[in-house]
Order: sequence, then structure tokens, then C-alpha cells
Amino acid sequence: MSKTSVLAPVEGRAIGLQNVPDPVFSQGMVGYGAAVDPPRAVIDALAPVSGKLLKLMPHAYIIMTPDNVGVLVHLGLDTVALNGEGFTTHVSQGADVTAGQIIITYDVPVIEAKGLNPIVPVVVMDERESSNVIASEAVLEGAMIASGAALFIANK
Repeated sequence: MSKTSVLAPVEGRAIGLQNVPDPVFSQGMVGYGAAVDPPRAVIDALAPVSGKLLKLMPHAYIIMTPDNVGVLVHLGLDTVALNGEGFTTHVSQGADVTAGQIIITYDVPVIEAKGLNPIVPVVVMDERESSNVIASEAVLEGAMIASGAALFIANK
């Protein structure tokens, strides 16, 4: 079994995925993980794991680790509708990235001005067993978490 440490891509209040106000995430339809409610500022979203940047959209990205664990970072809810407004990408799709590397600059005030929720779900793609994701203390306590701190462990 491989254990993948998944880092918080942004700072903020760590929360359980079940508390994300979107059933696609809260019910684990995409996979299981955790989320971060970010500060209301312009912030950098980091790579939560090292690997290949499999998919890069302005509002979301997927990194595939060498152990074939795909991790999705989704910046805000329903933010695909913004067509890139409020997001600046810093790497190219297909690039090899290192955990902690800046992927996207995220303008949270722009997202909120559009009436959207800026919460950042982080999930293991296609993970069907919630027990394979072990949340960090910060997630369990709903505590503040630093960008780059351990968010959860993904067992595969």
C-alpha cells in the first residue's frame, strides 16, 4: 500500500469535505479528501503533491503522482463559469511539478464579488473508499492550516 501525503494548496480554515456546500464534493462523487476555506485576499495555490500536471484549467488542476494517485484542486465552487477571470496560471499542462510549487494565483475577492463560494476542495480522483483518506488534525478540528501543511494522507 502506498501512502501519499497531500498538502494544503492554500492557507485558511481546514474543513471536512462533507461540509462543502456542493454535493459533487460533499458526497464524494469525484473522490474523497478535504477542503480549505481561504483568506479573502489574492493568494497562491500550490501543488499539493509532486508529479505530472495532468490537467490545468484556470480554476482547477489535477496532479498525478508517480504512484498513480490523481489529486484534484478546485479553486472555488462553480468557478468554471468565470472563464479564467480571477485566476493566473504559472505552469503549463503536462509539466512536472513539485509539492509546494505555485500553480495558480487565486484572486479570492473577484470570486466573492461574483457571488461564488471561494472554498477549495482537494480530492483524490476516483477514490471510492472514504476510509482511504486520513484527515489531518486541522481538518478534524476545523482549524487554520498553513499553505503547504499536511491536509490528509491518501492510502492506495
